[in-house]
Amino acid sequence: MQPLSQRVLQMFKDMKSDALDLHVMFEAAGNDPAKRQNVLDAVEELQREGLVVARGSDFYALTAKGKQAIGKP
Repeated sequence: MQPLSQRVLQMFKDMKSDALDLHVMFEAAGNDPAKRQNVLDAVEELQREGLVVARGSDFYALTAKGKQAIGKP
């Protein structure tokens, strides 16, 4: 898994949330708009790995596998 994907996944744990908005995830890229594409790529990787699932309106939620990956019950 790419480091940015790990950082995005860690955000769920840090924010104590099962679902996050893409705009929150963009914070992992800092203020550089060009790096936001990297966040989108990271979210795609997390989806392919079965760690998050799209919930509509730019929200993504942890799957059971995602919760296990961050040590969340």
